[in-house]
Amino acid sequence: MADRTRAHVFVSGKVQGVYYRANTRDTARDEGVDGWVRNLEDGRVEAVFEGPEDAVESMIEWCHEGSPAADVERVEADYEDPQGEDGFEIRY
Repeated sequence: MADRTRAHVFVSGKVQGVYYRANTRDTARDEGVDGWVRNLEDGRVEAVFEGPEDAVESMIEWCHEGSPAADVERVEADYEDPQGEDGFEIRY
C-alpha cells in the first residue's frame, strides 16, 4: 500500500441536508478513491479518502466546494497510514 495515501477529513459549514454525502460518494467513485463519508451530530461531515495521492488530494480540494447547495466554511485533513479501504460508502 506504499502507493496509497489516506486522508481523514472534517468539513464544517452548511454541509448536512444538502446532498453533501451523496455527492462526495459519487465524486470519490469517479476519482477512483476508496473510503467513506458520514454526518456527525455536531453538524460536520466526516470522510476518509484512500487511494492514489493525486486522487486523494483532488477529493480534499473538492470538499472545499462540495455539493451545489453546500456552504463550506472549513476543511480539516489529517493524513494517516492506509488501511486498505475498498469501495466508497455512505455510513449512517
